Amino acid sequence: MRIVSLLPAATDIVAELGLAGHLVGRTHECDWPPSVADVPVVTGTAVDQDAVSSREISATVHRGSSVFGLDVELLHDLKPDVVLTQDLCDVCAVSYESVSAAVRLMDAGPVVLSLEPSTLDEVLGCLKTVGDVLGVDSAERIDRLRVRIDHVERLTAGLSRPRVAAIEWLDPVWPAGHWVPEQITKAGGVPLLAAPGEHTGPTTWEAVHAARPDVVLLVPCGFPIGRTLTELPDQVFPETWVLDGPSYFNRPGPRVVRGIEVLARVLHGVGPALEPDEATRLAPWT
Repeated sequence: MRIVSLLPAATDIVAELGLAGHLVGRTHECDWPPSVADVPVVTGTAVDQDAVSSREISATVHRGSSVFGLDVELLHDLKPDVVLTQDLCDVCAVSYESVSAAVRLMDAGPVVLSLEPSTLDEVLGCLKTVGDVLGVDSAERIDRLRVRIDHVERLTAGLSRPRVAAIEWLDPVWPAGHWVPEQITKAGGVPLLAAPGEHTGPTTWEAVHAARPDVVLLVPCGFPIGRTLTELPDQVFPETWVLDGPSYFNRPGPRVVRGIEVLARVLHGVGPALEPDEATRLAPWT
């Protein structure tokens, strides 16, 4: 089985299913597990996120410029049996339309599987969807993930529930929707600014303040903690955390379960300990 993953979350899923060794192509953003570093990269981007601001990145997207490019020739040369892609967000990965157009040019077309989860159950359901296509029984793996979620819910049951605003883009400010509100709820918080499964839009910092959050989580899409710390907004909240968004909150893969565990530790100090690169608490800034 020759697999090309055009979505970091799909790469996570393939690894969870024990098939990382079957990957023959990946995106430039696929960084887990570390073993995928040797897999050929079939995408690229002209936007250097470390060199431009969130506002400039957002402006590029809204001008209609392509953020991601696909190496169609390399994709053809890799001769995949299965291509994993998405049709949820053109900002997060190569678009489904681009992939479909590339595959139509191939002599022996691979199976193209588009993953489009918007809720926590749908994220876990993607393991079954991918497992079925790849011939792997995913039931035991999904059960293990659900056991971890249930454990966090038991740990936080009966505790005070802080009001939590999760922010997935800094400029313009953009609340995190889709599965993130459910992650917050499972971890013992009350999600603000977005409902489960919601595809959100930009808002204002005034609206964030008006929601009266006890805790603000900064999880910019695609930004590791270090990158987020270079562009903190000029705002003051009672408690603010910068979290590893790409690993645990932005990508609809199995590691969202670790995101729930991270939140339980951040919000309540319970559950598995945090690793140094997973969360950083900020003093109120001005």
